[in-house]
Amino acid sequence: MDWDGAVNAWHVSGGIYRMGRREWLTAAGWRQAFDDGVRTVIDLRNAAEGRRRDTDPLVPAACWADIDVVQAPTEEPGDPRFIAVTGPYLNDPAHYAENARLFPEKLVGVFRAIACAAPKGDVLLHCAAGRDRSGMVAAMVQDLAGDSDEAIAEGYRRAARGINERYRTHGPPHSRERYLDAAELEPLLEQRGLTVAGFVRGLDTRNYLLANGLSPAELEAVLVLSGAEVAG
Repeated sequence: MDWDGAVNAWHVSGGIYRMGRREWLTAAGWRQAFDDGVRTVIDLRNAAEGRRRDTDPLVPAACWADIDVVQAPTEEPGDPRFIAVTGPYLNDPAHYAENARLFPEKLVGVFRAIACAAPKGDVLLHCAAGRDRSGMVAAMVQDLAGDSDEAIAEGYRRAARGINERYRTHGPPHSRERYLDAAELEPLLEQRGLTVAGFVRGLDTRNYLLANGLSPAELEAVLVLSGAEVAG
């Protein structure tokens, strides 16, 4: 998506999009997202992460007055069980399954937020880089929408390339991230894309969400928004 200022912004499926930090959007970018149908932004970050940086554009709140911003984090910050596996934050699809195992109520909360937002219009999911937390949820959306393994894998790869390009032009945000040249990046993405597809196939997104408290009506709302076929 070419919304002004947006970093790593992509169409996922149906009326669902994903990107990196919303604070990168300019006033024009917010208007473009609105014009493309976005009516709800779902922030997958923990509350403490949502702050403006000095390098972010100055955007009056009025610019997103017609778009709801909803907080729906995918994890419990600081949970020692999770940190023992992932380190300071989720940055590898190999750990998506552990996120789903430890925090089913969080992921159900994300999909409940999508369901609640669906009647208003399209939904934009975002985390910090637009790669892993948004990648985990986007893969689950694609699974519900009936996308192939390759489409799910390529969704992750596109986003990983997108934030890697940001690191090339602007530098990484901290020492745990770095720009990777193609010779190093592409073999890594080949495997990680397959891992993302394997994650959702092993999860069985539809049954996982229902088993952990998403109602059938909420699931149907998500399916409709994602463009999935809904049984009559």
